[in-house]
Amino acid sequence: MPVFDFNSAPAGAPKEPECTYTTYRTNAGEASPEKPILVLDNKRRQWKHHSCGVFTNPAKQTAFEFKEEDGKFNADILLIDARFVSLIKWLGEHQIHVRLSGTNREDGYAVYRIRETAFGGGTKLSAEDGFLQFMIDRLFASNAPSEEETDEDRDEVGDDMKLTSLQSITDFMTCAGRTLPDNIQLWARRNLAVARSHEVSPEEKRHAQRALSIMMNIQWKSNYFEAIDPTEARRILDEELYGMEKVKQRIIETIIQINRTHTLPAYGLLLVGPAGTGKSQIAYAVARILKLPWTTLDMSSINDPEQLTGSSRVYANAKPGIIMEAFSMSGESNLVFIINELDKANAGKGNGNPADVLLTLLDNLGFTDNYMECMVPTVGVYPIATANDKSQISAPLMSRFAVIDIPDYTEEEKKVIFSRFALPKVLKRMSLREDECIVTPEGLDAVIARYADTTGIRDLEQAAEHIAANALYQIEVNRVKAVQFDAQMVNELLG
Repeated sequence: MPVFDFNSAPAGAPKEPECTYTTYRTNAGEASPEKPILVLDNKRRQWKHHSCGVFTNPAKQTAFEFKEEDGKFNADILLIDARFVSLIKWLGEHQIHVRLSGTNREDGYAVYRIRETAFGGGTKLSAEDGFLQFMIDRLFASNAPSEEETDEDRDEVGDDMKLTSLQSITDFMTCAGRTLPDNIQLWARRNLAVARSHEVSPEEKRHAQRALSIMMNIQWKSNYFEAIDPTEARRILDEELYGMEKVKQRIIETIIQINRTHTLPAYGLLLVGPAGTGKSQIAYAVARILKLPWTTLDMSSINDPEQLTGSSRVYANAKPGIIMEAFSMSGESNLVFIINELDKANAGKGNGNPADVLLTLLDNLGFTDNYMECMVPTVGVYPIATANDKSQISAPLMSRFAVIDIPDYTEEEKKVIFSRFALPKVLKRMSLREDECIVTPEGLDAVIARYADTTGIRDLEQAAEHIAANALYQIEVNRVKAVQFDAQMVNELLG
């Protein structure tokens, strides 16, 4: 929406409106003097670093009215980030008093921060403190639209607030403009009409407002991913996992693929192996490498597909499904979806197999929740599933994953994990020095032999906890300086 200049228009001779600015498109996550939110004309006057005023209504005069000590002065907008056109227009229409932070350049006054200022004891935007900062943060997290349709220097964070009231939701939709996906824009307008209507039941209005609040509080990002440092990724994997060279290589291959295409792979990962072999830990490490929020879904506790897809709004107690709630909790559309125990999904209550509901989520074509009644983009979702027995997983579901087999640890690997990782970790947590709790080589062999028939390392971690607790007891109660565990003591202790 253009901001028009009516400067020096003679009385009685209306001047044809003339757009004063051009837009530029950027996906920068923050503003700077080099990439500002907007640029104002400063040929007639150099503006202060911090300047107060209002954006004027486009139906009146120019773009911004500075309130200086010696009077009020107008300045045209010369350049504006395309993402902020609707927000600036909205600020002007509502005469919101703001403080600009900027710097004077040859081509104009570059504004890189906009903050709301209290004026005349009035309320904050949308009657909710922090809406402007929330809106600015959300616009910076968005991509440029494809086409146009206290301490003064302290950074403010606006994403602590939630859009719950109809007024704040309406303002957000107005300011977000074309930064939302097209189908979500259309869906939001329809639901907003229902929430405002006097011709529908209060129950329908309540459901529409709740769905809007959930959808608008999610940052809808593109599927573009920045390059990831393979060396740093390898460091994280070595820090979290011992051995597993084939697994680490497969993950690094995925990272290199992302760096080349800047998009997620077409297939997620399915980690198959015995219990306690670190499958979930691998998934958490991948989420850390991708720098994405993660959510977990335990399929062993799902016995009805409706738990995943949500219930229809025709019911008074209707609510979104677990998948939609995961998007809401993460606050953004790009996330790592960790699906635990995929092979233990129940057959359901006669309404189908819950695991099959995941097919649309895994295809990256979009997921539809019965409560939201809208297709949610899933191009930024990276699924990582775990399973003990892949023979229990249906063929269509298996075809959506790249399968990685996780073998059980050998005796030598278990010795290294116990002595270098499990026991030191427990000692550190209990504030014990390593020379206060010593496990001899014979004692270590006894620990490994005690759990030779069990898979994974969970029993070893429990053994480390038991040994360290006994050492702490003897030091505190029996007043010994250190405890040395040989094979006999280990066998007596672990029984």
